[in-house]
Amino acid sequence: MDLKPVKVALIGSGNISYTYLNTLTSGFKIVEMVGCSDLIPERSKARAELFGIRQMTNEEILSDPEIEIVINTTQLWNHNAVTKMILEAGKHAYSEKAMGHDYEGAKANYELAKSKGLFVGCAPDCYMGSAWQTARKLIDDGYIGIPIIAYSQCMRGYGSNERPFASMPDPMAGTHGTTVTYDMGGYYLNVLFNLFGPAKRVSGYSKTFKGNRTFVNTMHPDYGKPFDSKGGETIMLGALEFESGVYGALVLCSEAFNPELPKVDIYGTEGHLTLPDPNLFGGWDNTVLLTRKGNPHEVFKVPFTHGFSDTDPNVPSKSGKREPCHNSWRGIAVVDMAYAIRRKRQPRSNADMALHTVEILDAIDKSNADNKVYELKTRPERPAMLAPGRYGSVTVMESSLDT
Repeated sequence: MDLKPVKVALIGSGNISYTYLNTLTSGFKIVEMVGCSDLIPERSKARAELFGIRQMTNEEILSDPEIEIVINTTQLWNHNAVTKMILEAGKHAYSEKAMGHDYEGAKANYELAKSKGLFVGCAPDCYMGSAWQTARKLIDDGYIGIPIIAYSQCMRGYGSNERPFASMPDPMAGTHGTTVTYDMGGYYLNVLFNLFGPAKRVSGYSKTFKGNRTFVNTMHPDYGKPFDSKGGETIMLGALEFESGVYGALVLCSEAFNPELPKVDIYGTEGHLTLPDPNLFGGWDNTVLLTRKGNPHEVFKVPFTHGFSDTDPNVPSKSGKREPCHNSWRGIAVVDMAYAIRRKRQPRSNADMALHTVEILDAIDKSNADNKVYELKTRPERPAMLAPGRYGSVTVMESSLDT
């Protein structure tokens, strides 16, 4: 039986909106991308014309009775407020990461969604990509024995409690919840949840780097001038204990030297996995490497068992401009949410998982302040694996989400 497509709209037509709109207008049967809005009308107009959808206002999106899912791609510090607005309009919400810039605001939206019987989903959904689903299958099938340790790090070199590479001033940039921890933590935590399920205890350290920093983007009006720290954490080291028994390390830093150094390594009793950048879905040298007991000097490049690999990064964007992550499948969690609505099941990227991420980051900050280990209140279910072996066309890959 054919399912009625779910109508979707997007609020916030900035940089990252490109990849969402590109994905959701690429031929998925279960979603119908209706329109987009932005406080700067020129931006939503350009996106609407590029992808053949309607330019809309926020009010038009929220009052349209046929739109069921609204994507929130506003600034990180705006996520709590915009998601609340979407839920109060009676619509399911899917937010760019993180769910919110503080635990209290994210928890309030979690409770609001539950009271209204609505879904709240949150990026990143890279864990649904080919590399990460392949890694999940290898672990579940016992290729590394019993997983013991997961090491993950995101070392960036933009010296960024105020993202000095940005071309436009942002008065909230650099405050708590807007720096590398909340910006990038979800990528690493979501792939770990996918592999091992939820964490149960965390502790750690976090701080704001106090070194001298200047605006480095020549297009910024304050280019060359120093900027003041606004208290957002730019260095974090977290220790996690997962319910599955795995111990994990989470390192996030925006004050290291370039180039960026992403890393996820999984150590088990029978083998070791070296995994790609969690900011990516897989492919184009973002591979899954396996070393096994008995053959420790040979590293195997594992063929992907699942679809949704990144596409060729050398193929330019449709706009002809630099568009962040233009070759990715960001937004497939919205497709999964659409199936969840029609099939009356939980989305893989659901509110429990999104809130779990924010609680972990918040708990590491608290652990640093009061020298305690925190027992987590949120315990999401491990997201269901996508169906393997379905790669190729959009239609074939889409079928792996309807499971």
